[in-house]
Order: sequence, then C-alpha cells, then structure tokens
Amino acid sequence: MSSTDDGSTDNGAVAGTGEQLAFIRDTVRRAKPRTWRGAQLAEQLPVARVVVDKGLLSLDKFFDYAVPANLADEAQPGVRVRVRFGARVGTNGRREGGELHDGFVVARLEHSDFPGVLAPLAQVLSPERVLTPALLRLCRTVADRYAGSLADVLQLAVPPRHAQAEAEASPEPLPAPPFPSAESWARYEEGPEYLTALRDGVAPRAVWTALPGPDWPGEIARAVAATLAGGRGALVVLPEGRSVARVDEALTALLGEGRHVALAADLGPRERYRRWLSVSRGSVRAVIGTRAAMFAPVRDLGLVVVWNDGDGNHSDQRAPHPHVREVALLRAAEEKAGVLLGGLSMTVEAAQLLSTGWARPLAAPRAVVRATAPRVRTVTDQDQGRDEAAQFARLPRPAWEAARDALAHGPVLIQVPRRGYVPRLACGRCRTPARCRTCEGPLAAGAAGAVLSCAWCGREEPDWHCVECGSFRLRAQVVGAGRTAEELGKAFPRVPVRTSGRDSVLSVVSGEPALVISTPGAEPVAEGGYAAALLLDGWALLGRPDLRAGEEALRLWMAAAGLVRPAEEGGAVVVVAEPTARPVQALVRWDPAGHAGLELAERAQLHFPPVSRMASVTGSAQAVEDLLGLIRLPEGADVLGPVPASGGRGVELERALLRVAPGQGAALAAALKAAQIARVALRPPDSVKIRVDPLDIG
Repeated sequence: MSSTDDGSTDNGAVAGTGEQLAFIRDTVRRAKPRTWRGAQLAEQLPVARVVVDKGLLSLDKFFDYAVPANLADEAQPGVRVRVRFGARVGTNGRREGGELHDGFVVARLEHSDFPGVLAPLAQVLSPERVLTPALLRLCRTVADRYAGSLADVLQLAVPPRHAQAEAEASPEPLPAPPFPSAESWARYEEGPEYLTALRDGVAPRAVWTALPGPDWPGEIARAVAATLAGGRGALVVLPEGRSVARVDEALTALLGEGRHVALAADLGPRERYRRWLSVSRGSVRAVIGTRAAMFAPVRDLGLVVVWNDGDGNHSDQRAPHPHVREVALLRAAEEKAGVLLGGLSMTVEAAQLLSTGWARPLAAPRAVVRATAPRVRTVTDQDQGRDEAAQFARLPRPAWEAARDALAHGPVLIQVPRRGYVPRLACGRCRTPARCRTCEGPLAAGAAGAVLSCAWCGREEPDWHCVECGSFRLRAQVVGAGRTAEELGKAFPRVPVRTSGRDSVLSVVSGEPALVISTPGAEPVAEGGYAAALLLDGWALLGRPDLRAGEEALRLWMAAAGLVRPAEEGGAVVVVAEPTARPVQALVRWDPAGHAGLELAERAQLHFPPVSRMASVTGSAQAVEDLLGLIRLPEGADVLGPVPASGGRGVELERALLRVAPGQGAALAAALKAAQIARVALRPPDSVKIRVDPLDIG
C-alpha cells in the first residue's frame, strides 16, 4: 500500500516502515511489482489506485495496492473493493494487524510512484462499476469546495451495496419520448423557447419564478420530457418527499411508466439501490428525488432542476454539508447541462445568478401574476377585534372575519410558526422566561394541564416558580399549532379542525370546509385550492436573529399562499405581521424577485454572502482559538468573532465567521482543511465543526 494524492508519491511514506504492508517489494522505483512467496500478480496494470473509506482529512488521498492475478479481471476502475489498512510490518517481513476497509478502485496503473512495498487488494466486493469518472470528479470538486474529504462525499453519493438488487437485471432503456406541448409554460415569457432549447441539446440556464397554484409539478415534468426528447438525461431535486410524490405523479401521467425513477428517503435499501443501479446502468435517464439524488449518475445529463432552493432540507447535515444548489451548478458546468432553479419565491443566491448574467429570468408577465395570485391583506397583532369569538380564537378581527367568510366556500389554511402546544412560557407577573433548573433550557407545555418539561433535556418541572419574583403564574410567550387548533376549534365549533406538522404531515385535504392548522413547510394541498389562508405570528419569523430571516419568512408565506385560489375566485390571504416590513410588502405585491434583488444589494453593501464567501468555525472557546491560530487565511480575509453560539442542552460554544472576497472560496476551503489536519495531529480534547457557506448567519 502506498498513498498518493494525484499520482505523486506521498513524502511521508517510507519503504519498510510500519505504515506499509510487506507483501510485495519493489527494488527499483516505478518497477512493476514482483511476486512474494509465489503469489501471482496481474500481468497487465498490476497496480490499483484506491480511495479508502476513511473520512479523516489527513487520509484524504489515494492509496496504491497490488492487484493479484485472480482479481485482475474484476478489479476495474469504479468497483468496490476491500483493502487492509493500518497494518504494520514486523522484523520478519510479515504483515501484522491492520483492519479491512471498503474502498473504490479509481485507476489501474502499470507502475506505482511509491518505491517501497505494496499490499494486495484483499477482495473485490462487486464487479459493478458504481463510481464513474464523472461522479469521481464531481465528488472531488464538492469535497474541495466544502473543506471535506472525498470519502465523506462518496458516502453521500454512492448508496450502500445490496447484493440481491445488484443481481437483478435492469430493464432495457425506452426510446426517447415525443416533445411535449408547452401548455402552461406559455404563461411565462420565453417559456416555450426554454423547452425548445432543452430538446435541441442546448444548455439553457434559468431562474424560474413559478406562478402560484397547482401547476408547477406539471411544468417540471414538461421540462424533463423536453430534455428526454432531445436524447439527454434529466435530474430533479426537491426538498421533501411530498414534493417528490407530486412531480412523480405528473411525470407518470405525462410519460408513462419506466422513463424515470424517484429516489426518496422512505425507500428501503434494496429498492433504493435497485433504482439507483437502473440509472447508473443507463436503463433510466430521468431521476427525481430528495437531497441525496443530487449525485445520481444520470448519463448524458442535459438538465438539472432544483425546486425551492431556499429550503433548509437542501443542505446536507452530514459532513462536509454540501448544498444541492451548489452541487447542481457544479454538475451543470462540468457536464454542460441546462439549469432550472425554480420556486414560488427567489433566494438571494438565485438573484445573484441573474445579476451576473449566468442565468436568465423565467417569469410570467405581471398581468398573469395578478390573475393567478390570491389577494393578500395585512393586519397587525394590535388589530385585536372586539368580537368575543375573535378574541377567544386569538385572532385579529380581520383575520377572524376572513376565516369565517371563507369557510362558506372551502377549507381555510392557518399557518402557525411554532409546533407544539405552548413551546415558550414566561412568568405571568414579571415576564421572566421560564427555564429549566438543570440546563437552563426553555420550559414548554405539551398540552392543557400538562406538567412543564424542558425542551432541551426533557426534565419535568412540576413545582416551577419564578426565580425573580416567586410567582407561580405562567403566561404563553409563544403559542404553538396545538394550542391554536384548540382555540380555533372552540371559536368555530361546527367546523372540522385538522393539523399538519412534524409528527403527522398531511399530503392532501378535501375541498370541504375545514380549518387546517399547519406549521411552515407542512401545509397539505387542498383539492381545488384553499378558500383563504391566515399567516399568524409573523413576528416569530421576521424577528429571528439571522441574516436570512426576511428571505425565509417570505419563502414560507408564499409556499402557503400559493395553495390558495386566485383572487378572481375569491382566494384571500391575511398575514399578521408589521405591514411596512419588506417581506410583507413583497408578499402583498407578489414580487419575490424584487425582494431578492433588494436583499442582494443590501448584502453587497455589507459584504455578506453570496457577494462574498464565508465559513463558520464552531466549538469550545479553546478549540476555536486553536484552529484560528493554525489557519493561514488568504490575503484580505476577515475574521468575525468569536462570539457565543447557541449549543443547546447547556453547552457553551463559540463561533467565528471567516469571510473572503469572491474568487477566494477555494483558497479559504483549502486553508480550513489544512488547519484542521494540523490541529487533529495535536490530538486536541475538543472537536471543531467547520461549515463552508453556512445557512445561518446571525
């Protein structure tokens, strides 16, 4: 075994040291490996270059192994293998210890640059070539962008092997479908031209501001069909399973069975791997799915679609935390594919793509927007009505009246920013927040009359009293979806009340009159559309101490409002928030592009992303200080902080933000990676979490 980054010898590897396995000895540099004790090597290309499944940054390199003759035919680039790693060579020349690890062959070579000893491959797990050269290049690029290791990215990109699924034959690919009719795409300026460009093999790049209503899954399906009609593949990534199901249904209705596969988290290991193999083998050329599908090995990729790119689900929680949008842009550039970055709202990153000319806008004329959007009205929390029912329902009078009138025509959606019953409590006398005596976490009530419990450690507080004034009285600081449903059920006693949230997410509700209380992102689709929507407690979204608070609030509001019938059909939306706030005004005008443009201009003045590149370093105070002392930042880089960070469960953390100018993102990632490797070599007691392009910038 020898280690190499890109074909060069690892200077830290010395022949005969305990880090090398003494199976085969080379006496001449770049000599063909010889046999050891009669072991027969492959006659041609006897060296296999392997990426080993070890996610340590210090081992983010390739390792050379000898190829035994009996594995010569199967050990081809792209296959899974097992290799012995970490063994030592004793004084008698025998191998001692070492553990077996999985890996992938990335190349077969005639010689190794390493002059010492090589160990043989232990086993070829499967002859299936799952790591294509294009996928390897993409994973390497993603690892470098996010200061991570190639092995970690490969774990995200290639699903675990399932032998039974691998043994099944994949179906024969179907011929290209006919070019679809433009239909609803004709509502967008240059919409039909975009589909034609996809069919003709051009790589058009667009930021798509989708119209409200139920048509966007069908519009995505037509874009995919146009790409397939031109003989190229398509990839669609959506934030959650319900969106995947809607596009899956639209594609099946348009193209029939067998032309696409859906890769979602709820699939079992066997089924997911079976579908993934059908894509890797070229049987299917269209893929839709959630976050992990961003690496799907679609052949001859012609279109990448990312829906709702501002959704936090698009950012992977596992290291190195790649974002779907950025991976999609990297793939499009590498594979010369078209891009469709779509949503009801628009992110600042999408606005920047438009401002630089990298992508073109794909939007409907204002007259079409006005004809499809609901009427939006603003009220404040202070507009509390005198009506007793409105007061009991904790609704401003205009919101209560809108719900009452709309219930005569169909269901009403009520969006509540917080889940639970009463997730935040305070002293009823002095307003001091109620906190846990063990970890200082916030106390919450799970139901009416329930014992208080800590939202962090779960400890119950049956005998709470205020530490400031001694009062035993409590008041709700924040009211959750459960309490809201209870209050509205009493205010509208003859109307069914349904809830949709993390514990039970509804996909569809009927068009009959009902109150549907939902947390943001869990809103079900109503048959025929909602008659009205109430967006409550807007301050909870707008008041978050985060740079993206306004953008995120508008995204969540538009997602809910987009499910409401058009104004011409009586659809109405009432948003309870400060009317002069920029996101509120953008919702009233239904102008997400204008809001994103203003946010981008403001970010440019502050030198915040996406105008600049940024990374966060989070850990204990000493750990953050140690890493900042080791890092060699690019010239002109800024260090913001460290400042206290929220660790939850009573953990005290600090966070520093590192900012560089555009074009220096690769240098920042490389510097972070080198500093982390140097710090780990010192065996520190505490870990540090590094995140390039962090979502939350307080």
